[in-house]
Amino acid sequence: MYHLIHLCIMTIAQNVRNHLRNKPYLLEALEKGIVNLSELSRQIREELKIENMSAVKAALRRFSEELQKHKQKREEKVLLVLKRSAMAVYDRKAVVITTKEINTKNGMKVDLLGKVVYLLDRNDMPERISTLVQHDNCTMIVIHSPEELEATPGVVAFLTTLLAEQNVNIIEFISCWTETIIVVEKKDSLKAYEVLSNLVG
Repeated sequence: MYHLIHLCIMTIAQNVRNHLRNKPYLLEALEKGIVNLSELSRQIREELKIENMSAVKAALRRFSEELQKHKQKREEKVLLVLKRSAMAVYDRKAVVITTKEINTKNGMKVDLLGKVVYLLDRNDMPERISTLVQHDNCTMIVIHSPEELEATPGVVAFLTTLLAEQNVNIIEFISCWTETIIVVEKKDSLKAYEVLSNLVG
């Protein structure tokens, strides 16, 4: 009988976890420990049609504790990588998205399906060009990190979440090996720099 009850509780715990894995905002709130577990237990119990309320709440509590420990370890690794990184800022950049290639030897180019994205100095912009999207007044922030960046989960999510919380919109984002390139509008550049400079280097 005990074995049967134990299996039932284990199944409830797994169902609760599977249910929450597709809800990133709830996972984030559980990680931060800012969820009313009793209320969330009631909601999950109704959604999954589980009778045992205490088992749902116990599963939630255990899952929340695991997420918080995992988040702390992950953030420690991310912060360590960023602390060992360096940052450079470049103004007078332009982002151009077009269906045709631009004749330029400078800047960065990314080929997409039926489109080409360019990150250029404003001085290198052709005088006449047909574009789908064009941002003329941008700042490029380059974060140069140690090689373990590539094997450290969560760095991109950490940086983008940090900037989003400060209402900084990212125009383009490129992550290549040890380089992380963030392009923002000039009006957001100071705010972005202040946020990132507290973590980088």
